[in-house]
Amino acid sequence: MAFSRAVGVIGGMGPEATVDLMARIIRKTPAVNDQGHIRMFVDNNPKIPSRIAAIIEGTGESPVPVLTEMAQGLEVQGASFLAIPCNTAHVYYSEIQQAVTIPVLNMVALTTAAAFTEIAAKSGRRVGLLGSSALFQTGLYEPYCRQVGVECLYPDEQQQADLMGLINAIKAQNAQPEQLERYALIARALAAKGADCLIIACTELSVVDAALADDIRRIDALDVLVDHIIASAMLR
Repeated sequence: MAFSRAVGVIGGMGPEATVDLMARIIRKTPAVNDQGHIRMFVDNNPKIPSRIAAIIEGTGESPVPVLTEMAQGLEVQGASFLAIPCNTAHVYYSEIQQAVTIPVLNMVALTTAAAFTEIAAKSGRRVGLLGSSALFQTGLYEPYCRQVGVECLYPDEQQQADLMGLINAIKAQNAQPEQLERYALIARALAAKGADCLIIACTELSVVDAALADDIRRIDALDVLVDHIIASAMLR
């Protein structure tokens, strides 16, 4: 299997999630030697202005100039297409795509499509979103879900605050066992609320997926992105 196209990764949101993406690509690539793997241009830039400060708090500078500069730099280096391993950053997807001439994979749209396929036979068609508070405040997944007749469910206010605490702890490499236990309870609560499946819609939470029990039906946006990166790298 030949991978003739290189991916450019707009990373650093957070750094560990970017490394996790790269590791998943390597693990899932059916290579038998070095040359059989996918070439990756990675800008793992933790200096991107905070998406939370800009979107939720309204006090931070826009990350758009840095994100578009990174995208253009990866294109110049030779990337055939781009990927953004951060759900919240997809608030700025249009600006990033307009800044380059190569395709930018839309993780949110691709994940919604995967979720719809997973629950297409269900009558309710509900997904529970586990991610940053920006998902709720911006309705990031809502337009894509409405297009396929899927309803979005969210944690309650306290649960969402606990999720943000866990996300920040993961960024600081300081997630505590009790936070992971609480995360598992929040996931179960969303399922009990009527979610046909959950979407792991924060790449920090993807890093701690093992905290969730195997019987919790879920789709990890990072895994969806990995699958499409591998498929896109094969296109000529």
